[in-house]
Amino acid sequence: MSEPRDTLFRYLTLLQLIPRSPGRISTPVLKEKLAERGFHIDTRSLQRDLGQKLSTQFPIGCDDSQKPYRWYFDRAFQCHLPALDVPSALTLVLAEEYLKGLLPPVVVGQLMPHFNDARQLLDGMASNGLSKWARCVRAIPNGKALIPAELDEAIWQTVAEALLEQKAIDVMYLSRTSETEKPLTLHPQGIVSRHSATYLLAHVDGFEDLRQFALHRVKHAAFSQRAWQARDDFDIDRYIQSGAFGYRQGPDNVVLEAEIARPVAWLLQETPLSEQQTIEALPDSQWYRLTAQVPNDQQTLWWLMGMSTNVKVLAPSAWRETLKANAAQVLAHYQDTSDTCDTH
Repeated sequence: MSEPRDTLFRYLTLLQLIPRSPGRISTPVLKEKLAERGFHIDTRSLQRDLGQKLSTQFPIGCDDSQKPYRWYFDRAFQCHLPALDVPSALTLVLAEEYLKGLLPPVVVGQLMPHFNDARQLLDGMASNGLSKWARCVRAIPNGKALIPAELDEAIWQTVAEALLEQKAIDVMYLSRTSETEKPLTLHPQGIVSRHSATYLLAHVDGFEDLRQFALHRVKHAAFSQRAWQARDDFDIDRYIQSGAFGYRQGPDNVVLEAEIARPVAWLLQETPLSEQQTIEALPDSQWYRLTAQVPNDQQTLWWLMGMSTNVKVLAPSAWRETLKANAAQVLAHYQDTSDTCDTH
């Protein structure tokens, strides 16, 4: 391969590695990532490429407040290589609607340039109805969705970079139990978004147990001088399946047997509760018999509570008794007239 083509491909690779602001990437990390892709260059030449060549043609900034210097694209920079096509634009519009109700604004904001590109493309196609299509499509959550917890942009940037580059972080964490902020050194292992909150999976320096840290309760985060500690036995899918986020009550699945109303039967026939599920119509009745293998966790129990009078659980017996006790407590709340407020 000729030298000019080598240089061209190195420039293209380098541009792909530089994040938009507020993201940053240091010169040594860029040099390392270029080497991983087969481009070997000394630090001085790399800095010359960035500071004297590419930055004259592209909106590339340099954060020289500390060494090593860190590089970034202007936040408003738009790149159209390759050009966005119509199906991708429609997908992005729908994805934006879905993600806005799922992830913190600062996380969705990382994708905003792509969403803006998609809307601009569709808005320019008013004559064929595509822009109208985009205005008529929305994604809504199943059930009541809470507003995503606020997440500091700088904290998200630090945590995400620490996870990807395998770095420990020093944080100030607001404990919900003690309602006080505590200094901790964390070794990130994974990130999970659940409902309206995002959690960092990490172990505290000096301890081995893996814990969940709500990112919106992290009040300060910075890279630590401590070396990052890996957990060779950690598998994020196995961790989730173990019931870590579902408040699992036992290691094995249970067989749920219940009588369900017609609307619930329709719902579960179209969107099953599990892969091992059967629904049979009860004779001379508008009700159905449901049998399904489900996790023995609090999440499933809460779902059953939400079905209210549309579900009558027959088994497991422990769940049946829990639901009966919960229903009695709810009834007691509404039979207690001492705390009623007359607004008329």
